Amino acid sequence: MRILANGTLVTPEGLRHGDVALDGDKIARIAAHIEPADGDEVEDVRGCWVFPGFIDGHTHMQCWTGIDWTADSFETGTRAAACGGTTTIVDYATADRGVTMPDALDEWHRRADGTCTANYAFHMALAEWNERNREDLAVMRERGVCSFKTYFAYDHLRLDDAETLAVMESLEPLGGTLCVHCENGTLVNELQRRVYDEGIHGPEGHPLSRPVECEAEAISRLLYLAHLAGDARVNVVHLSTKMGLDAIRAAKARGQRNIFVETCPQYLLLDDTCFLEQGEDGLAGLAYVMSPPPRKPVDRAALREALLAGEIDTIATDHCSFNIHGQKDRGAEDFRKVPNGGAGVEHRPALVATTFEGQLGPEDLCRLMSENPARVFGMFPRKGALVEGADADVCVWDPKATWTISAATQHQNVDHTPYEGFECHGRAHLVYVNGDLAARDGEPTGAMPGRYVAR
Repeated sequence: MRILANGTLVTPEGLRHGDVALDGDKIARIAAHIEPADGDEVEDVRGCWVFPGFIDGHTHMQCWTGIDWTADSFETGTRAAACGGTTTIVDYATADRGVTMPDALDEWHRRADGTCTANYAFHMALAEWNERNREDLAVMRERGVCSFKTYFAYDHLRLDDAETLAVMESLEPLGGTLCVHCENGTLVNELQRRVYDEGIHGPEGHPLSRPVECEAEAISRLLYLAHLAGDARVNVVHLSTKMGLDAIRAAKARGQRNIFVETCPQYLLLDDTCFLEQGEDGLAGLAYVMSPPPRKPVDRAALREALLAGEIDTIATDHCSFNIHGQKDRGAEDFRKVPNGGAGVEHRPALVATTFEGQLGPEDLCRLMSENPARVFGMFPRKGALVEGADADVCVWDPKATWTISAATQHQNVDHTPYEGFECHGRAHLVYVNGDLAARDGEPTGAMPGRYVAR
């Protein structure tokens, strides 16, 4: 067995001092002290927090976005995730128009199987609604997919309101959850044209073409549709605005149930001044072209306050990485041509722990980045809880470590990071995936123990 000795254990019952024993791919025992037997491997983790492995419920690895392939494959992306303390990602497989969901799932398995350091599960995104897809929802459930996604934006992906309602109604008997990208795509298309025609062509045009109203209207519409569908289970992904938060609050005040809310580090740390950055080559602002974009300081403040108040369920990354040089720079003179997306799967735990230092304790970090994602996406208590019998996905966190984020030393396969120069307080010291040591002090061990997580 592997014994993690003398740690501060973050358990469902609270913090406690003790030992954790990993036997194969399971947590075998948790106790105040575990006496090692001959052949047992002991790691003294005194002074460290011992978490269940972190879960990133929103990633896009090795994905064609309609403009380009993302820079991170499942191999590089899950390796980076593990280096930061994330032991499971939930990636968005996508059934493009004309592609069946079973075929799309097969393709994502071909991309991921046998290449991953961290575990991986799949959501299934639907780009069209028809009788075949309705029937295949049950097939997806049988194959371990219990969460799905639709879009209100992007012409090649979005469904109309009636189709979105039908998806939610069809998921109800299957116990499925619908994740929805909430931006009014019709308005975005028109505002992009207007902003460009006004002579604003650089990255600062991106947030101007996707104002807060586009998100808030779509969130409000989604929640009315979910209520019409009998309070269907919906997950509002990448919440970025105070106005959108207010729409969620209004629905909950009406008594609506089954609303889950996700935000991302970029909306808790950044604001729209980032689009004005130049850098040495004048391209730095392109790094922040993602959808939705970082917002005003007032939005950032509102989300941080809501997070501390318990109104936000999960923190994910929406990791969708593109290089500035050779990918994002094709839109240097036209923000509409910049591949949308940002990198973050490696740095989420450190960013959140540091920026909320003194406000969020280890139990809060566990709830937002491990327990709640496991609950929302059908993995709890197999994952998301430090309990006997759970999967041996464990992050030993050193809260006293200090280090600086840099593109030069990161493992994400991308030529920049939005958080260049950010000084972190705390780091993943030891990261176990299915009982195997996958990373130590931010560096991979070379092990690739990641498995598909059927839910």
